[in-house]
Amino acid sequence: MFNGQCSMNKTDLIIIGAGPGGYRAAEYAARHGLKVVIFEGAEVGGTCLNVGCIPTKTFVHSASFAEARERMAAVVPQLRAGVEGILSNTNITLVREKGVFTDAHTVGDYSAPNIIIATGSETKWLPIEGKDDPRVVDSTGLLNLETLPKRLCIIGAGVIGMEFASVFRRFGSEVTVIEFLKECLPALDSDIAKRLRKLMEKEGITFNMQCGVKQIADGEVFFETKKGQTESVKADVILMATGRKPRVQSDFANAGFEYDERKGIAVNENFETTVQGIYAIGDVNGRQMLAHAAEMQAVRAVNHILGKLDGIRFDIMPAAIFTSPEAACVGPTEDQLKEQGIAFVCKKSFWRANGKALAMNESEGLLKLFVSADDGLILGCHAYGAHAADITQEVSVLMCKHTTVSELADMVHIHPTLSEILRSAIE
Repeated sequence: MFNGQCSMNKTDLIIIGAGPGGYRAAEYAARHGLKVVIFEGAEVGGTCLNVGCIPTKTFVHSASFAEARERMAAVVPQLRAGVEGILSNTNITLVREKGVFTDAHTVGDYSAPNIIIATGSETKWLPIEGKDDPRVVDSTGLLNLETLPKRLCIIGAGVIGMEFASVFRRFGSEVTVIEFLKECLPALDSDIAKRLRKLMEKEGITFNMQCGVKQIADGEVFFETKKGQTESVKADVILMATGRKPRVQSDFANAGFEYDERKGIAVNENFETTVQGIYAIGDVNGRQMLAHAAEMQAVRAVNHILGKLDGIRFDIMPAAIFTSPEAACVGPTEDQLKEQGIAFVCKKSFWRANGKALAMNESEGLLKLFVSADDGLILGCHAYGAHAADITQEVSVLMCKHTTVSELADMVHIHPTLSEILRSAIE
């Protein structure tokens, strides 16, 4: 049984962090009658709203660097105000300071039987000599630039690197990408990833694959090629796009749960830590570092606190990369299916065969639908092309309902729409 200190302000639930997971948990818990205290030492909305997903998408959907900065300055405060509105619920108390554990049930001046940690993530900096060069920035620093760099070098061809490469090349920067792995976007089907990279190369982006960065000096990035040769590229701005890591705090030790600075906080299927009543959702648990994953993990954690069961499928987690054109995926890649020894059939469909795509002048794209060879169950979808994320979302819904390819064949799709690309794959 919970025994809070008498001098503490008692509440039902404490949340540390007001990002997508934190404010969603607060809203959902308050709607179900819980008294909530949520701590946030920075702006509400977290990385995603303030310096991540939302600002990046204003860049993606802007015609110029100047327009992108102007739109970001308008969109972010508007959405932040929306989060402030959510947190103004009478059952929610927003404490504008960093939440720090005193013990397993006490944070700041508040105590509660249940605590949700939603501290998010931070840039994972590679230990490269010269990374402290003022020209080296992370995604936040790149978004805060006041002038468009003539030459941009990006270290890392993951989601962050590829999105910014696409955007800044379109704005007019000379863009060079250096990646250690054989192919970009490792979570994406290798065939889809390669086609997207080749398309971006045609747009003028230089890719140096299977290359390891060794040093940064005076705006010059030195790297070793797969043949062991040393080459370099000069840049006005160097983006460190080598991923993110869970944001853990030293005071976590006061609560007694298990965590690792690299892997994050250990949790079970309900996102409860090794200490009963303490939960960790979103990037800080290192499981699925996506804003929409954090939101659904918030729902699961609060449901567990309330004693409610749900049918959320965390094994089916769609994701998108907003390059031009965009890419998206749900489920395993073709290579992963082969490695796992799963019998499957790969069905393909091309944007160039779709009437709506041609009418939109968006003929570049490929969809790969993976289907079980045994029972026709839809296993996954990887695609690139205009609105690939929307099409992949449809597949995600079908997968959540255990849909077979024959059942999909009986479903009507509006004509003319890009969604017919999915139907064409099975015809």
